[in-house]
Amino acid sequence: MRTEFAKYEGAGNDFILIDNRGEGFTPDPRLIARLCDRHFGIGADGVMTLSRSAGTDCAMRYFNADGSEGEMCGNGARCFALFAEHLGIGGEGKRFTAADGLHTARILRTEGAGGLVELGMTEVAEIRRGDGWWFLNTGVPHYVEFVGDLDTADVCGRGRAIRRDTARFPQGTNVNFVRILRDGAIAVRTYERGVEAETLACGTGATAAAIVTNFACQPAVLRYDVAVPGGTLSVRFSREAATEHYSDIRLTGPARRVFAGEFGTEDF
Repeated sequence: MRTEFAKYEGAGNDFILIDNRGEGFTPDPRLIARLCDRHFGIGADGVMTLSRSAGTDCAMRYFNADGSEGEMCGNGARCFALFAEHLGIGGEGKRFTAADGLHTARILRTEGAGGLVELGMTEVAEIRRGDGWWFLNTGVPHYVEFVGDLDTADVCGRGRAIRRDTARFPQGTNVNFVRILRDGAIAVRTYERGVEAETLACGTGATAAAIVTNFACQPAVLRYDVAVPGGTLSVRFSREAATEHYSDIRLTGPARRVFAGEFGTEDF
């Protein structure tokens, strides 16, 4: 069986997207991992399928590069919204479900195969604090640590060790190293659970880093420019004063269709 796909990227975070409204594609962990392999497959940080959904424009399922199913991916969801736009699904605003609940997205601008997409994120109700670190869930779990020099941070070594520290984080965690540049501006490098490597961008990680920067260091700042290796993202939110409750969280950044093609499941 041949399956059509499109390759998208958002700030260097790249994904394979499949229109599965006809339910012809059956996700299988081994197949997903082979598709994402950068030497023997298409190459991606993850795979997303788009299917029909009663009451919303569509539904998103997200799979990590290792084949496991993930709860949410911020940059992936922005690419997913642009994919839906290219398929003619929904209007300027999109409503879709994911494993972590209902999401809304707005296509702020389109130009050729790319666009600027704003994504509504799930609310944050709790931030856990440790010795020099913070932990929260922005759709998936995230560890945040501030560093003085981001260039020399051992993202893969320490990131892998923290990600696998199940004594502190039973489900594992994504790991973010953050440098504060100025009020409203931070730089982030992320080790992603499921990819098991540093990625060029992580939308839920950028969101987590911005929220923790507000919580721990800049309580008056409610909008952040977040520099990541693959580009720049923007995060804004509301916060109930003197609480850990963050709402109206919006992640904005570029997304782009890179190419489209088809593959045979028998080839993998």
